[in-house]
Order: sequence, then structure tokens, then C-alpha cells
Amino acid sequence: MNTAKQHIPIKGISKALWNHPWTIAACNLLLVMTLYSLSRLAFYVYNLYLFPSVEASHLGEMMGGGIRFDLTAVLYLSSLYLVMMMLPLPCKWRNNATYQTVCKWVFIIPNLIGLTVNCIDMVYVRFTDRRLSITFFSEFNNDDNLLSIFLQSVVQYWPVTLFAIAVCLITVIASRSRKPFRIEASKPWIYYMKETALLLASVYFVVIGIRGGFGAYTRPITMSNALQYTNRPQETLIVLNTPFSIMRSTDATVYHNPHFFSEEELANRMTPEHPICNRRPSDKLNVVVIILESFSKEYIGYFNHDLDNGTYNGYTPYLDSLLPHCITYTHSFASGRKSIDAMPSVLSSIPMLLEPYIVTPYSTNKVMSLASCLGEWGYTTAFFHGAPNGSMGFEAYARSAGFDSYYGMDEYKQATGTGERDFDGTWAIWDEEFLQYYAIKMSEMREPFMTSVFTASSHHPFKVPARYEGVYPEGTQPIHHCVGYSDNALRQFFATAARQPWFIHTLFVLTADHTNQLTHDEYRNSKGLYEVPIAFYCPSWETGKTDSTQVVSQTDIMPSVLGYLGYDRPYFAFGEDVLTQEKTHNYAVCYNHPMVQLLTDSLLIEYDGVDGTNYYNYQEDPLLLHGQETRGEMETEMDYLKAYIQQYISRMIDNRLTYGDVED
Repeated sequence: MNTAKQHIPIKGISKALWNHPWTIAACNLLLVMTLYSLSRLAFYVYNLYLFPSVEASHLGEMMGGGIRFDLTAVLYLSSLYLVMMMLPLPCKWRNNATYQTVCKWVFIIPNLIGLTVNCIDMVYVRFTDRRLSITFFSEFNNDDNLLSIFLQSVVQYWPVTLFAIAVCLITVIASRSRKPFRIEASKPWIYYMKETALLLASVYFVVIGIRGGFGAYTRPITMSNALQYTNRPQETLIVLNTPFSIMRSTDATVYHNPHFFSEEELANRMTPEHPICNRRPSDKLNVVVIILESFSKEYIGYFNHDLDNGTYNGYTPYLDSLLPHCITYTHSFASGRKSIDAMPSVLSSIPMLLEPYIVTPYSTNKVMSLASCLGEWGYTTAFFHGAPNGSMGFEAYARSAGFDSYYGMDEYKQATGTGERDFDGTWAIWDEEFLQYYAIKMSEMREPFMTSVFTASSHHPFKVPARYEGVYPEGTQPIHHCVGYSDNALRQFFATAARQPWFIHTLFVLTADHTNQLTHDEYRNSKGLYEVPIAFYCPSWETGKTDSTQVVSQTDIMPSVLGYLGYDRPYFAFGEDVLTQEKTHNYAVCYNHPMVQLLTDSLLIEYDGVDGTNYYNYQEDPLLLHGQETRGEMETEMDYLKAYIQQYISRMIDNRLTYGDVED
């Protein structure tokens, strides 16, 4: 008997190692990781205007930091594939052709989905200034036009479409498949021991990869960890990837009380409870709140005389003519960056913090609003939005906020019989027709009434009716000609409203839900991204004014209206009355993921919720290029901001969003 040991040639060992399931899996993971890095670079190039003054070294830092988040996402998406590849099954099972094919597609399909949504965000972040999160699916779960919007976007943003197709093809073509795997050892038990050891080692490193590292990373990495690779919060868009953001946001709406202060200290620093005002109740003016889709301050010439050396006139000639007759503000800000953020902020004085209130588990909390307060005061209330009923969660929120009636596309079609003709084909009834319907419908309501309308036409995909093609200035962004159209629709609304008997004794409020496509550097930063008009107008006023001292937020609208009317009951609001008195705390708060921002009449202060703070003097540094650590003399502002956050979170958790609620 030949007892000589059998030697496997080096070439044979190399081939065996190359065809080992562990090696094949590692190659496939490396392939997808590389594609995520290429996608990150493409994301940066495609959205270059969002990230001015990024040096090559800093871009490299962000690209390197992004690998941590890519690894977590890829390991999550490939977890079942890795289990199937690593299990120490008998070779005849692992070499089965069907099993190999299943393994291949268990890897490809989840990663194709992840890479595709990551490419979609190259466009989506232009409208939200944040990566997609789990709330996206709740936000649009009542919309049946998403397929139409998606198909239009596929054509409109064809460079991204081609890039996404290329990435997907590379994934399918370049991913390695299993080769027949043979036992190199003479005894099967050695094979099973070796493969089991590899499985256990793989599990260990996969868990570490998913959590984000060793040592300091004992807690799983979250989106806020991306800040360590950035100079400003907006740059986290580069560092993060979309699958990671979606997966990490699945529990983002579960709030935890930060306990910055005791209850007594908290109330002394900031309270959302407002006692009865001292102003004599009015004759109960009608109240009309107009929320204009995507009307950034940048689009309005009235606010921008100094841009472009005094030559910039904006795209809103009607608003420019109306605002001198209004009370408006130099420093006025939105609470969030999406339409779904605006309704609670404007109508209930509930800010956008962490996640849109409407899609959090706390959206069933009892709230106060202009509708509920004035409804109890004898007002008829109604909300109007020309989109399909249920869209964006507006109808649900209108109901929870206490509106008597909701008028959407269904009611418009029933009333006019021209719904399909007046539908823009994507989102809603054209603004011109719907605002006319709104004006006439209010004439049928019992006075006093409180109503609100949310316009829709100045929304992506930025179309105007065929009869208006070429009528309004094209500007430098696709949205600009839509803004011109909606501005003219507003002109026609006020022309019709002025002929109605209720017009002269009505208080109008005009604002925007959020900003959108921006052109000037002064607006493409953490301050400008939130600058929207806030204006109050009453036809009986002799003149208006622009207040340059008070800092006003969307959350100040509700208390300002109640204060002006002389509302004689206590109420709950995170904002303050800016019409009849000076603010006690002259600040605005907005959420610039993952930072909470506080704005004064000269400073923007960023706070990460733990201990990281930074500030800019935007009067001296309008482009926000020179951030500094907060100083000791800013203690008042920081205490207010922490109290604001604690009040918001604790009251959400405990369902204490009305006046006089006490903690159980």
C-alpha cells in the first residue's frame, strides 16, 4: 500500500481558494461596495450646486467615511445570501445547480433594489434636502399617481436613469456565481470543522460590519455618525446612502425624553402653553390661510432687491405688489423641508423635529389648531387641497386638527363637473381653477369662517397649463415658470375674493410650505433652505410694513392670528404672537437633519441633540462659510433650544399637546 502523502499543487490550492464560497461572496460584496462609492461620486457631481467650496481632500474624507455606511447597508441586504453561502452543507448540496442559481439571485435582487433607490435619491434630495427614509412610504401611501410621477421623472432625469441602468447591469453581469466545490481534505470531518470555523468567523465580522466598527462603535452607527466626516449638516447627503437611511429610520420616530431640565426649570425656560391674552376680543374677522407650494423667498422680488447687483426682480409680480400692503418679516422661516411638515407647523404650531409629525406614532395625539380653537369660538372651518382626497395625509390631519370640512379633488369634481379637464395629470387641480373654486366656496359658508388652502401647481414635475406655455419667465430653474403661473392664479383669486361680501372683514395669512430649487448662494445654505414668506394682510388696513426686528417661524402663525383676534381662551402652541406684541423669545427653530437649528436676527446656531454646537453670524457671513463653536454668552439661546426640544419630545410621548395637560 502506498502510504506517501498526496500533495495538492500550489496552483490547485489557489484555484480551490478562488472558487471557495467565502471568496466568491467577498468578491460580490466588494463589487457592490465599489458601485456604492461610484454612486456617491456621481451623486456629488450631479448635485454639485448643493455643495459649494468642497475641496478635493474633504471630498476624499467624505468618500472614505461613506464606506462604513455602505458596508452596513450591503451586509444587511446580503445577509440571507451570506448565510446560504457560508452554511457548511454537504458538497453535493452546495454544488447543486438549482441551489447555486438561488444563491445568485438572493444576492442580486436585494442589492439591485438598494442601488436603484440610492440612484433615485440623486434627484429626490433636491426637493427634500435629505435622504429617503421610512417615512416616505407612509407619506405617500394614499397617493395612486406615484407610477405616473416616477415614469415622468425617468424621462426628465435621463442621466440618472442611464446611470442607474448601468449600475444594475454591472451588478448582474459582474457578480460571481458559485463554481463546483470539492473537498480538498481526505476526511469529511476536517471539511466540516474548517467550514464551521469559517462560518463563525464570518458571522462575527458581519455583525461588526453591520454595527459599524469596534471599540467606540459599540452602539450601531446611525445617520448622525455621518457628521464626523462633514463640515456642515448638508454634506451628510454625500456620506450616507439611501438603503442605510431607510433601514436606520425604521425606529427613528420612537422618541426618548432627553431630560435636559426638571419640569420646573423647563417651564421657566420655554413653555408652549399660552394663557388668555389681554387684548379685547375682535368682531371675529374671517381667517384665510394660504399655503403656497414651494414658494421660497428667493423667488419673490420684494425680498431680493440686492441680489445680482440690484437687477433681480423675482418671478412673483403679483405678490410683489401685494406685500407692501401686508405685515411681513425680513427674518421668516419654515419649520421643515417637505409639504407634510407645513400643515402642523402653520395650523397647529407644532414644529417639524426629527420626523414629520403626521407619520409618527404620535400623530393620533390630541392637538389644538386654528380650526379647533376658532371652531369652539363659533367659526365655520374648512380645509382645501386640490389633490386626490387622502393625498399627503392632509385630509387625515385636517380631521384630527378639528376642521369641519375638507374639500379635495372629489368635492371639486362633484361641484364643477370639470375635474378631469382641470386635473394637471400628476398631482392636483390646476391652481387657477382650484383657487377660484375656493373663493366662491367661501361665499357659501356661514361667517365667521376660518379656512386654509394648500396650492399644488408649483410642484414637480413643474408643468403649467398648455395655454400658458411660454407666458411666464423660464428663469434659471424648472420651477420658476410654475411659480409665475401660481402667482397669477393668486392674483385672480384675490380679484374674485375682492368682489365677495366677506372680503373686507377677513384676515389673510400667506406663507409657503417649504423652499425648493434655489439659485443664489445666499439661499443654498442651512439658513436659506428655510426662508419662506410669512405675511398678514387685511383689506381694511391703510398700509403695511416689513418688520426687520422679529424672527418669525411658521409656528408663530397660529398664536399671531389668535392674538390679533383677541381670542379669549388659553391655547397650546410652540410659537408666539408676533402681531400684537414683541416675542418673548425672538428665535425661530427648524430641523436641518440631523441638526436642530435656532435662528436669531443675526445668528444661526446648530445643535446635534447631545453636546455638539456650532454657530454662524449670517449678517457678517451670509454664505455660512465660517462656523465657530458656541460661546458662553449664548447660554440663553442654548437653554431655550434644549427646553424647546424637551417640551416637544416629552409632550409627544405623553400626549400633552393641548393647554393644561399634565404629566401622569
